[in-house]
Amino acid sequence: MEKLKIRANGALNGEITISGAKNAALPLLCASLLTRETLHLTNVPMLRDVKTTQKLLQGMGARVLTDNVHEFEINCSNINHTCAPYDLVKTMRASILVLGPTLAHFGEAQVSLPGGCAIGSRPVDQHLKGLEAMGADISIEHGYVKVRAQQLQGAHIVMDMVTVTGTENLLMAATLANGTTILENAAIEPEVTDLADCLVKMGANIQGIGTPTLTIQGVDKLHGCSHSVVPDRIEAGTFLCAVAMTGGKVVLKKAAPKTMQAVLEKLSEAGAIIEVGDDWIAIDMHQRPKAVDVRTLPYPAFPTDMQAQFMVMNAIATGSSKVVETIFENRFMHVPELNRMGAQISAEGNTAIIQGVEQLSGTTVMATDLRASASLVLAGLVASGETTIERIYHLDRGYENIEQKLGDVGAIIERVHDH
Repeated sequence: MEKLKIRANGALNGEITISGAKNAALPLLCASLLTRETLHLTNVPMLRDVKTTQKLLQGMGARVLTDNVHEFEINCSNINHTCAPYDLVKTMRASILVLGPTLAHFGEAQVSLPGGCAIGSRPVDQHLKGLEAMGADISIEHGYVKVRAQQLQGAHIVMDMVTVTGTENLLMAATLANGTTILENAAIEPEVTDLADCLVKMGANIQGIGTPTLTIQGVDKLHGCSHSVVPDRIEAGTFLCAVAMTGGKVVLKKAAPKTMQAVLEKLSEAGAIIEVGDDWIAIDMHQRPKAVDVRTLPYPAFPTDMQAQFMVMNAIATGSSKVVETIFENRFMHVPELNRMGAQISAEGNTAIIQGVEQLSGTTVMATDLRASASLVLAGLVASGETTIERIYHLDRGYENIEQKLGDVGAIIERVHDH
């Protein structure tokens, strides 16, 4: 098993290049299932989840060429297997994204239910409800969702809740359906918009991109195209929090500040000096951060994926703050680990109250999920002594070369292997 060892080393200074967004890359890779032509993707982050999606597509018969440095060519003209098996799905919930495009193009699909996910819980029920409205025949057998439809029909679908993957799945399915599909209460995250923009390049007819109502006029077939994955706003936000905590001045290159308004405003409130251009963000910090209250909500409000990073920043800030998580239950698993490092956080239900302390202390902590891992890395950058983070495979699902990127701006952070 690999772990990270981190020692505080003062202010961070320099430049970091932001990778493409994992949450945009995964649906884009799955969109290749909608055409027999080649989809050429650039700025793809080389992450564990991306490699899992590659394996999943290859297992279905796709030809996937990659230079392993951010470029992929996917051709699905020889798909001979329409099943996403449990051994891949269990490691990555986003595998459900093959359901819509495979059904729309090949008339059938089966995807293992994500581990531990009863059908009534999110996210799968919204996907299935929408596909059923479009005429799909759905059954659940032996832990697999099986869907069939000779030809999907356009439908008017109002989603019960805002779901990013649900919106993406139904959007992809609707591009090849017969007639018009209207998706209401659709997610408007930048990653959804990025998928829609790529589908339009492939020949899809989509109106209302970037709004909660998408209108899709089905077409007979889609063709290949080239598309660059949108920058990762969560990776960018994580590095900005790191600088806000350590002090220093860092410029993020290849970023997308327009997708990060809520996060940038909160960092300014915390005392950071933020400057932005079209594709860069500069942060300058010369004081201990001020505590800021945070409430997570769907885009364009404050993202749930930045909650843990702001919590750890608040843990060393002046003053007390309140963090309210409205999107996911069970998303405070980082709290006990941060408290072991000396943070003063009390969590009850979906609310955490944080009393800022002057200093955290390094110890051995365990990553429980992707963003919790990131918060522990940030804690390690300011804690006295050495911090060891175990189970960093969670981190590798969403951050590309995090130790190298932070090391380049002055952090002391190394990956070590257990013998």
